[in-house]
Amino acid sequence: MITIASLFVFISFYMFYYTSKRAVLSYDYGFEKWMNNNPKETKISGLVLLLFSYTLWLFSKSLGSGTLFFFIQLMTIGSLIVILSPLKALNSKTVAILFVLAGVLEFYYY
Repeated sequence: MITIASLFVFISFYMFYYTSKRAVLSYDYGFEKWMNNNPKETKISGLVLLLFSYTLWLFSKSLGSGTLFFFIQLMTIGSLIVILSPLKALNSKTVAILFVLAGVLEFYYY
């Protein structure tokens, strides 16, 4: 559950990052081109995913700790996206491997 919430936080912040005017953008994939061509729909989708991930945090943890973990995760993932995206260190394979590994570890320990 935490890994799924983390994935939604990542996707939603990445959507907000791609609608920014000051970000250095690369258009390697069709999804990134769509996000750049449709900024209004991208922001709405990003907000919906962000709210959904927050509700996942609330259901997996309580109100106080879920909110705290959500904001810590949002700051951490947001910082990593802002730092690593211009360096082109983030691609779909890297993100998929990272979240699959996190999901396996979460399943194994819980």
